[in-house]
Amino acid sequence: MDLVRILIAILLPPLGVFLQVGIKWPFWINILLTLLGYVPGIVHAVWIIAKR
Repeated sequence: MDLVRILIAILLPPLGVFLQVGIKWPFWINILLTLLGYVPGIVHAVWIIAKR
């Protein structure tokens, strides 16, 4: 299941974080990072998924 979440995180980083933690602070941080740059959003999303 984590592999599917990581693939989703690469395509849509906020969705990957949402599936992992719901609407909490990491989700909003990831939206901000994705808006500032797509790559930081991906890195953050993969980090959140791998951490939990």
